[in-house]
Amino acid sequence: MAEKTKKDQLIEFMKRQIQIENEIVTSLNNGVADIKNPPVKAVLKGISLDSVKHAELYAAAIRLLTNVSTALNQENLDAQRELVEKHIEMEAELIKKLEKMVPAIENNKVKFLLNTIFMDEKRHHAMLKTILESIVRAETITEDEWWETLWEGSPFHGAPGG
Repeated sequence: MAEKTKKDQLIEFMKRQIQIENEIVTSLNNGVADIKNPPVKAVLKGISLDSVKHAELYAAAIRLLTNVSTALNQENLDAQRELVEKHIEMEAELIKKLEKMVPAIENNKVKFLLNTIFMDEKRHHAMLKTILESIVRAETITEDEWWETLWEGSPFHGAPGG
């Protein structure tokens, strides 16, 4: 019974966090309208976008705790894998470029902004690799895997009567 209570507490916490993240988005979006400093405005908009992402991640976590996941079919798996792999490659290219460029930048404010982007790109890259390696894989049972499972469970392995 205690486990359910912990799960319910976690879900309630995440629901509250979604509300807080949405309040942050509203506040920042209203506040940046009058800001004339481009770097400050960009950073605040970035935080707002992160809050939108955080709210969606909390909602996804709630769905993981409350819904039974359905297996993806092979076509969906292939499309998701292709999309994630494409973005892993794009992130890797950008990381390489920023790794070379950032150390040579002399303007500390510009260096700070580009280093922030660099750190975000590295985090995105790691997240995409995790998605490719675990989340998509863990939730996917391909048609071949279904047949393999059925075959292993068959007493006759396809032979009529044994």
